[in-house]
Formats: sequence, C-alpha cells, structure tokens
Amino acid sequence: MSATAPAVADEEPGDKGQPKPPAAMSSVGGALLGKQGTQVKLKAGAPVLPKELSARSWIVSDAESGEVLAAHNAHWRLPPASTLKMLFADTVLPKFPKSQQHKVALADLEGIGAGSSMVGIKENETYSVHDLWLGVFLRSGNDAVHVLSAMNDGVAKTVEDMQKHAEDLQALDTHVVSPDGYDAKGQVSSAYDLTLFARSGLQKKDFREYCSTATAQFPGETKKITKGKDKGKTKRESFGIQNTNRLLTGAIGVSPYKGIAGVKNGSTTNAGNTFTGVAERDGKVLLVTVMNPSSGEPYAVYKETARLFDWGFAAAGKVDPVGQLVAPKGAAGSGNSAPGSGGDGKNGAAANMAHGSGGGSSGMGVALGVAGGLVVVLGAGAFLVRRRMPLPGQSGRPPRRS
Repeated sequence: MSATAPAVADEEPGDKGQPKPPAAMSSVGGALLGKQGTQVKLKAGAPVLPKELSARSWIVSDAESGEVLAAHNAHWRLPPASTLKMLFADTVLPKFPKSQQHKVALADLEGIGAGSSMVGIKENETYSVHDLWLGVFLRSGNDAVHVLSAMNDGVAKTVEDMQKHAEDLQALDTHVVSPDGYDAKGQVSSAYDLTLFARSGLQKKDFREYCSTATAQFPGETKKITKGKDKGKTKRESFGIQNTNRLLTGAIGVSPYKGIAGVKNGSTTNAGNTFTGVAERDGKVLLVTVMNPSSGEPYAVYKETARLFDWGFAAAGKVDPVGQLVAPKGAAGSGNSAPGSGGDGKNGAAANMAHGSGGGSSGMGVALGVAGGLVVVLGAGAFLVRRRMPLPGQSGRPPRRS
C-alpha cells in the first residue's frame, strides 16, 4: 500500500472455494474501480485498512465530494437483497404525497415472495403513504413495497421505472427484476451502484427522515369491540416497529454507531448480508457499502461497516482517491463524459455531487442537488438533527480537487 500505487489484496487462505470476481468489471468512476481486489492509495501517516474484512465487495466514499477513498471489487455484480429498496424509494418516493391515503386490495399483495420480510399490512385497511414508507425502511416490508408498487401502476411498471432511474444515475451494474430486492434470476447490483442510490436518495428530505428513524408506530387491524360501553363499535390500534439497521438501533454485540444516519440493510439466501450506511463525524460525511461478508462473525455486515467507517474518518485527507461517484446523466455541469471518466476530477466535485432525484420523461422528480443535506442521528437514533450540506463551490466554499 504505497502513495504511488493502489494496493491489491492477495488471496487469503480462507478464500478457497469462494466465488471470484470477474477479471474485467465496469470502470464507471475510474479505471481502478474496475480492477479486482482492494484499491487504496495511502499517503504518509495514513492508517492501514482493517484486517477483519471478509466481504466480497465494499466501498468507502465521501458523500459530499464523491471521492472514493478505498474499494474492494467495487463493480462486482452481486445480488443486492433489500438494499435495492434504496433505488425503489429514490424512484417512487417523489410520486406520492406522504398524506395520501390508500385502501389495500388483495391484488396489491399478490406476488410477494415466500419468507419475505413483512411489516404486517392487511387487506381492506387504509394506510397513509407515510405509514407505507415507514414499513419499507424500518421493517424492510415487502408487503409495503408491493402496495406502493400497485399505486405506481404495478410491479412491472415500477421495475421499469427503477431500471430507467438506475441508468440515469449511471448505475450500470444494476439489473432490476423485483422492486423489493427479493432473490430473482438475473437481479444484480454492485457496491458502487448501491452507494449511488444512497447518495441520490439522501438528497430527499423524506428519504433522510425514513432511513434514519429508529422506531415508530404502525397502524394495526381494525377490530370490533366486544365488551363495555363501546361494544359493537370498531377500533384500530397501532403497534411498534423498530428499524432493522443494527448500526442505528443496536443489538446484542452491536452498539449503535456514533453519527449513523441510515440507510438500508438487506439479507437473502443468494445475497447474504448487504448494507449501505451513511455517517457523520466532525463535519465529514461518509458512505460505506458492504456486500456479503463470509467470516461467520455475528452481525459481520455491521461490524465490517463500522470498521470501514472508523478507517475512513481516520484516513480522511491522508489518502488519494481511487475513483469518483459519478453524477447522474442530466446533472448540471456533468458534461458528456463517458462512463469511467468520473475519477479524473475534470468536472469538479460540484458536478459530481449535483444529484438529481429522477428527471427524464417519466417525471420521477426534480433535481435537489443544491439543497443537499444529511441527517445525523443522536445516541441510539431516537431523534435526528438535519444538517444542511452545501455543494462544494457554493456559499463561498471552493471545490476540492484531488
């Protein structure tokens, strides 16, 4: 690991029998990101990467500048599990006001995969869009995803919209088959693409709110009162739900990560465990994505993410970037550069951060890049503080150059 060349990890003894990344991968964001193994450029005084990393793919990036601080098989196309719900939310969330009400029909819940995570939506009950998004983000509810997809003219239309939005974001490793991330033949994404989805989604106030919410109340089933003065009337109670992101809420052996603000975890048979997180420390905001750790360590996806966050915050300013998170196709100032040129810095950090939230003829949203903004969760994440994050080059702040 030198200041002049990227580091490529040698094969470890425990790697035998594990799938290998393809020899050639996408170079979107820079040529080094398409190479096998670990890519990092350490300068003098930089901390070494953690040894306890077993994920097939991971990436550490600066959420504001888009600089990739380090990566491991960043463009390996792998099953994403429920981290794909970040793309679903970034695509569909702008379409419906949170106060809109929807009465669930039986057809809305058809096609949900066996063994899916569910929030507990019931046929013939009415839910607000706000309730449904809490179900998506906190409980990773595939039932909530299917109801919102039904509101969006069906699963097939939603998959089409998601694929188009992924292409607009230049997330070209991603092929969408199911909107909820449930294992499906041919459904893949990458650590790089999942990071693009998170970064785009975090431009949206509601996305930030939902992904950083630790606990909430969810509407239950309407039932008849059988006793007392209100006998014969109906009553609908609610029940508590908790975010399945263990770096936000904690678990046995996992402490909430200081400064964590979301975004999404996932787990399926084919994908293993996947996670994308965003955290802030001393004004620095990092994104970390980890896909399919193989160590067998309990909650490995969260522990490896925490190790990479710790490294990233300690390494900030002490490494040269190995790539860049590219801007969406329609971002102002992004020019007509071909995929793979995003790591050369020619367009500037401001262009690469100027994320749109959709665009195109489908009207998926309006660019919110200039608004920016991230949330910072305090303590265990019960409440959050919104932090405005101006783009480099705005408010008198010069763009950073690599």
